[in-house]
Amino acid sequence: MNSATQIHHVNDLEYFDVLIIGAGLSGIGAAVHLQKDSPNKTYAILEGREAMGGTWDLFRYPGVRSDSDMYTLGYNFKPWTDSKGIADGKDIREYICSTAEEHDIEKNIRFGHKVLSSSWSSETACWTVEVQLANSGEIKTYQCNFLLCCTGYYNYDQGYQPEFKGSEHFKGDIIHPQKWDENYDYAGKKVVVIGSGATAITLVPAMTDKASHVTMLQRSPSYVMSIPQDDLMVNLLRKFLPETWVYRITRTRNIALTSLWYNYCKTFPNSARRLISKLNIKEVGNDFNMEHFTPKYNPWDERLCAVPDGDLFEALREKKASIVTDHIDHFTETGIQLKSGESLDADIIITATGLDVQLFGKMKLFVDGKEFDAHEKMIYRGVLLEDLPNAGMVFGYTNASWTLKADLITEWMCRLLNHMDASGKKIVIPKNFDSSVEHSPFVDMQSGYVQRAMDKAPQQGTKLPWKLYQNYALDLATLRFGKVDDKTLVFSNAIPSTTQRSTADDKSNAGSPA
Repeated sequence: MNSATQIHHVNDLEYFDVLIIGAGLSGIGAAVHLQKDSPNKTYAILEGREAMGGTWDLFRYPGVRSDSDMYTLGYNFKPWTDSKGIADGKDIREYICSTAEEHDIEKNIRFGHKVLSSSWSSETACWTVEVQLANSGEIKTYQCNFLLCCTGYYNYDQGYQPEFKGSEHFKGDIIHPQKWDENYDYAGKKVVVIGSGATAITLVPAMTDKASHVTMLQRSPSYVMSIPQDDLMVNLLRKFLPETWVYRITRTRNIALTSLWYNYCKTFPNSARRLISKLNIKEVGNDFNMEHFTPKYNPWDERLCAVPDGDLFEALREKKASIVTDHIDHFTETGIQLKSGESLDADIIITATGLDVQLFGKMKLFVDGKEFDAHEKMIYRGVLLEDLPNAGMVFGYTNASWTLKADLITEWMCRLLNHMDASGKKIVIPKNFDSSVEHSPFVDMQSGYVQRAMDKAPQQGTKLPWKLYQNYALDLATLRFGKVDDKTLVFSNAIPSTTQRSTADDKSNAGSPA
């Protein structure tokens, strides 16, 4: 290695009780819970980028928004007060930043700190975390007793980009939404959006304001439903009740409705399929080819896509946008040649082809010198990994708002930390003592990004506490009100090395009769 590429190490070691990795929606929420519920704990947040907000700061493509309502995507401790229940990326980012400001979180964030590896030592009951500083490339080391990963589930550096034959010949621009430049001008351009997921369904109606025409090219359809942008009940209640009351009432109602709808779809899939189809016909009219909105799978085998006030359907009715269901044969100089023989002209091709799944922010884990393979382990109550000491992860719901689970996880983590303090223990490790528990996929969905992650993600088990039910009511009972010290968790203190133990034994035996 030459001098120009050498990596220098910064030696000013810092120790914290807890290190949170990631300053997105989950990381900021975790910090607030720590400050409220475990105020004696010191902590820092390590954020690889130069801004907080995570997903909601990274993505800047037209129309970027959440498809979950903010009364459930918002934190349980901070009411969402905007009139729009379905919020765009900018508003969500501001919500996260205002939360950090209200609780004085930013002073604890280390921006431009990309975590490379974390190594656990049973001798010291301590994690040693190596980070690379974005501004200098130097390596800095932190230590902590507890590690909490709030890194989301995808690679922030790049999205999932399939290889398209002939893409090098296309004379226009090919853009992945994850790399969208806010200043990019698409006025008067013909746009083709490849994909049928939430990102594509957001982009298509949003770009019709300037583009000459937008075509959504999908290999297979997704379930799409229109939902109101504004909540009439909320706006009515706000005339009579305090904001916190309105938030609680709406949050409870939306949790219940989401759960009922999910269970209805899973229990009566054919009925749900017919209902969704009828609702869509009302939006686009009887003359529309409904094959474009008729997936081969059942509702909630993949996540449903919500469109506020039916904006996608409106764009289709007004002929500002269109849908083509077909397979790509190859790219041409002027667009895309389809396998059906038809072709699509384009000035811009947007590859809304999904995310590159990545857990723990690409961080390598080591336990007592050996690399830890998370894929081989089960996840305990959706929080801790089997056989991994003092490390939690925040992974939200796939069938409801992410933050509902994130709040419960970080609340439970605080309960765990407080229990360890009260019992004088420094180490906790989930252990599986039930040989009848079998492994199963962590997330039971057919979505492409889920399937691509099967060889990376941890497993779940077939029994509690290893089984994940994707059910807020059950998680509320176990994570907020259930016992922390169940028989699955093994508590202990630092384990001295063989050399340390021998030295200690020698000292204790000094002067004793031979």
